[in-house]
Amino acid sequence: MSMKSLNVKLTRDLWRMKGQVLAIIFVIVCGITNFIMFMSNLDSLMITRGKFYREYVFADVFATLKRAPESLKERISAIPGVASVETRITADVKLSIAGFEEPVTARIISIPDGGEPLLNKLYIRKGRLPDAVKDDEVLVGDTFAEAHRFAPGDRMGAVINGKWKTLTIVGVGLSPEFVLQFRPGAISPDYKRYGILWMSKTTLSTAYDMKGAFNDIALTCMPDADENDVIRQLDNIINRYGSFGAYGRKDQMSHRYLNEEFKQLAIFSFIFPAIFIAVAAFLLNVVISRTIKTQRAQVAILKAFGYSNLKIGLHYFKFVFVIIVFGVAGGTAAGVWLGRMLGGLYMEFYRFPYLQYRLDPWIFLAAMLISLFAALAGTAHAIGMAAKVPPAEGMRPEQPAKYRKAFFERLGLGGFLSQPARIVARNLERRPIRSLLSVVGIAFACATMVMSGFFKDAVDYMVHIQFTLSQQEDMKVTFIESTSRSALYSMKGIRGIEYAEGFRTVPVRLRYGHRSYKTAIEGIDAGSALRHILDDKLKPIDIPFSGIVLTDYLGEYLGVIPGDMLTVEVLEGERPVRQIPVVALAKQYMGSMGYMNITALNRLMREGDTISGASVVVDPLYKKDIYNRLIHMPRVAGAVVIKDEIRNFYDTQAQAMLFFTFVATLMAGVITFGVIYNNARIALSERSRELTSLRVLGYTRGEISYILLGELALITLAAIPLGFVIGQGLCSYLARAAASDIFRIPVIIEPATYSMAAAVVVVSAAISGLIVRHKLDHLNLVEVLKAGE
Repeated sequence: MSMKSLNVKLTRDLWRMKGQVLAIIFVIVCGITNFIMFMSNLDSLMITRGKFYREYVFADVFATLKRAPESLKERISAIPGVASVETRITADVKLSIAGFEEPVTARIISIPDGGEPLLNKLYIRKGRLPDAVKDDEVLVGDTFAEAHRFAPGDRMGAVINGKWKTLTIVGVGLSPEFVLQFRPGAISPDYKRYGILWMSKTTLSTAYDMKGAFNDIALTCMPDADENDVIRQLDNIINRYGSFGAYGRKDQMSHRYLNEEFKQLAIFSFIFPAIFIAVAAFLLNVVISRTIKTQRAQVAILKAFGYSNLKIGLHYFKFVFVIIVFGVAGGTAAGVWLGRMLGGLYMEFYRFPYLQYRLDPWIFLAAMLISLFAALAGTAHAIGMAAKVPPAEGMRPEQPAKYRKAFFERLGLGGFLSQPARIVARNLERRPIRSLLSVVGIAFACATMVMSGFFKDAVDYMVHIQFTLSQQEDMKVTFIESTSRSALYSMKGIRGIEYAEGFRTVPVRLRYGHRSYKTAIEGIDAGSALRHILDDKLKPIDIPFSGIVLTDYLGEYLGVIPGDMLTVEVLEGERPVRQIPVVALAKQYMGSMGYMNITALNRLMREGDTISGASVVVDPLYKKDIYNRLIHMPRVAGAVVIKDEIRNFYDTQAQAMLFFTFVATLMAGVITFGVIYNNARIALSERSRELTSLRVLGYTRGEISYILLGELALITLAAIPLGFVIGQGLCSYLARAAASDIFRIPVIIEPATYSMAAAVVVVSAAISGLIVRHKLDHLNLVEVLKAGE
């Protein structure tokens, strides 16, 4: 038999159920949009990063040291597996920028006098490289230039090795080493207060008395080289020159943050699409099952005319396939559009010369196959049953549903409900599976909204813990080198500084068993008023005069508990190695490090009463004077204003949070609308004769609307608390999956987030209910009653 007649029937079925079909298509569109948006950005960013790294020769191994002779480069080049080596001079400098009163610091890096670097080459966005003959020329990072609206020819002041110098900007550029320009110890990029500068090697070596010497190394390895072996041999050579320990690309700050971002993108590309595709499969199951039930007689007639089981099954498969094709097509278009927007947001943080955005064919193919598989999994049983129904059986009406008292009525509670309310309760109990799946579908919409608000709640909590309970200073000042505690008296002598405490920071490698971790130990005064290390109940830990406190994540990583002996290898000075007992684990969401009493740390270092910097409390009226004094203090390397740090963090996160909240709200609304609308339309088609009969018997429009929409209202109300539970579970999963030594996300969800999630679900349900109510109000009583059973 020809399939042409079945195709005509398919077209008519799709048009007759266009509202339900469109609702399902929109749900599929949301799932595919998420998948395309996240996966295309992940793929595009990885391709862009790989190309940038290759073309601009990003190094494989890095090391920083105090000072080493240039002749050491030959020994390093001779290490088996080393392909190329570049020695550099780097330093931290303070900047003074006209019209910007807050403290600004920068990392200045040398480039060869003859041109661009051999490794970590520079992409020149504007201008040119500095001229070695002129000692005041610098190239600046593009994010720093953009933040201050710098252009070639602009000037700024700098304190270089304790001496004031006016610098002229001759170019703006990018480097694969600083795709993310992040000040060490900061919680987010701060492009106004931290920048990267490049200057000719001759100029920088003269300023720091480093002629014939270097203090920074970058190298590449041969393809078959063992990177760990190269690092070990490099350390053996440079340790005597004050090395802080060599490290591979995987531990390079910019690269690490990119990897963490890629990990989060991969998580998002799995979770959100899975929710939408599962809901779409459920909706398809409900629609196909209902369509097949109402078309039993049509299927029987088709079989009587000679259509095979295979052709009947293919007919209903085409119904599903058409919906999937439109959903995938719409989702792909929306995914590419939103993907480009998301890529633009990422380019605000991660600076590449360009974003090579593309949609790889395998991503589209995967989206299509995943959608088809889910749809078939949801509808295969119903389609199979339709194909197998014998013609004679299909011609008979479907067996009527069993009508009986509901469970609550058998308990004697029926008298407390009105007649319409009892009808609602009985209908819910009559179809428990459908009702349960509807509740679960709407619950996932609610959970999606919970997840969108979760990140802001978690960030607020992290900032509160870190900068309200733990760090209570207004400003953190660091010195160029560790110095005597007497430097605190100079700090306290500055007008406007009301209180100051010293701290000591020491780079170390911690070992326990076969595990090791490179980090720092911070020495804190006993009874510190500004620095509190918190336990898991957020109570201050009293750091004893012996022993070390580790952050909880670091303790878990090393496998230590209080009482274990930890090997501490100091990476500066005389590089002592000591066994120190772990006395406690601290709750901390940012960073992974250790804490000791500052006197004990000084004793470990075999030094006097020494500090690396100061935490200070300042009078806001004197902030400008304090900043100016700090810029001109040769011993001070830089200062961080905590309020500026927090404000910048929220400013940099705001746009991304707004984008994700908008997308999540829109898509949660689509899920809720799709589930509610399809349930209502199916219920209306199933019960139109029943509801019309009630109208004839004297029930008002409001009463029959109550019967139909009351059922949907109960489903929605039941879904909201379940959505809260599912949302919290998904947030916990996200927090665990995204956890790293850089940051951990606390599972904190505020009541306002739950309220917003519930509101979006209720509003979406109300909109779909109003549409169904409109159709219910316009039922043709005569036509419905004339229709056959």
